[in-house]
Amino acid sequence: MKTFKEMYNYVKKLAPKTIAVAQAADEDVLEAIKEAHERGIVNAILVGDREKIERIASSISMPLRDHEIIDIKSSLEACREAVKLVSDGKADILMKGLVQTAEILRVVLDKEIGLRTGRTLSHVAVFESPYNRFILLTDVAMNIAPDLKAKIDIILNAADVARQIGIAMPKVAVLGAVETVNPDMQATVDAAILSKMSERGQIKNVIIDGPLALDNALSEESARQKGIVSPVAGNADILLAPDIEAGNILYKAITYIAERKIAGIIMGAKRPIVLTSRADSSESKFNSIMLASLMIQS
Repeated sequence: MKTFKEMYNYVKKLAPKTIAVAQAADEDVLEAIKEAHERGIVNAILVGDREKIERIASSISMPLRDHEIIDIKSSLEACREAVKLVSDGKADILMKGLVQTAEILRVVLDKEIGLRTGRTLSHVAVFESPYNRFILLTDVAMNIAPDLKAKIDIILNAADVARQIGIAMPKVAVLGAVETVNPDMQATVDAAILSKMSERGQIKNVIIDGPLALDNALSEESARQKGIVSPVAGNADILLAPDIEAGNILYKAITYIAERKIAGIIMGAKRPIVLTSRADSSESKFNSIMLASLMIQS
């Protein structure tokens, strides 16, 4: 797969998945669910205030006959019910509605009903690139300053997504401001360790190299000019940001400056989680639901 059109052409042939939405009384979220349902990707279980859900659905001409509504007014209880639906296998995907991210994630990590796996949760973005292929970027939304152990999980989460979009052996560029190791720059030290761990087979089924600056991670010509010989340089499938600030800025530059089509999901739980922002376009919300659906086809 190289584009979201190709992804849709694949996903639409699969059986629709069930998505549980916590606090579903939100116009943007219901618009995204409406489109995803109309295009044959999901059916929904809408958890939240029934009256508000029905009013918003009516205002956007969204039929509710194919969806279930569970009437819960408490935000916390709506989160708990939506997570439990996924945990119990009654839904395949979890989606955040009109609720704080921290609140739903606390329930996701609940030892009794949550979706924890022991792996760090991380955000994985997928975008159409000018290089005629998908490129993945992580982590732009979850881990503020991940340590080495967290970075390993973040890589593994992104690699799971990469394989589902057809990249059998993902190439991971561990990004930094420079492409040489500097003991005063922890990101470059972590990059060198991750590269050696990959080389020795301690991190399997990926090829990792770094530190790499963004230009030589994506441009073969830039890598050649700097004398970088690497299977990853110029051909990276996954860009691992050093921290949330660098990742988030890059994500928004891709979205608002480069205007690339993009999707994003939370990985590391038992099932994919869709946490869209109000600032996300309707297209990116749809793409995110589609990507989450693709992730459970294995």
